[in-house]
Amino acid sequence: MLDDDERLARQEAYWLIKEFGAEAPLYAAMKAEKAIEQKDFGRCARWKRILEILADSKPAGSVHLKSAGAKSAASKY
Repeated sequence: MLDDDERLARQEAYWLIKEFGAEAPLYAAMKAEKAIEQKDFGRCARWKRILEILADSKPAGSVHLKSAGAKSAASKY
């Protein structure tokens, strides 16, 4: 079972993907950098976890897009 911090990090990561698409990791990295500058290491750790979630979810999303493209290409013939 996920704790609240993990659940919120995943929720934020998926929102970022929905809102920013491929730019989501860049946005999260900028937020992490700002937290470091402000010496808020707890917030930085949260954004680092969000970046990890984004990195883990990217390959699955790209495979899904490729398979969807292959299906649509196959249906043309």
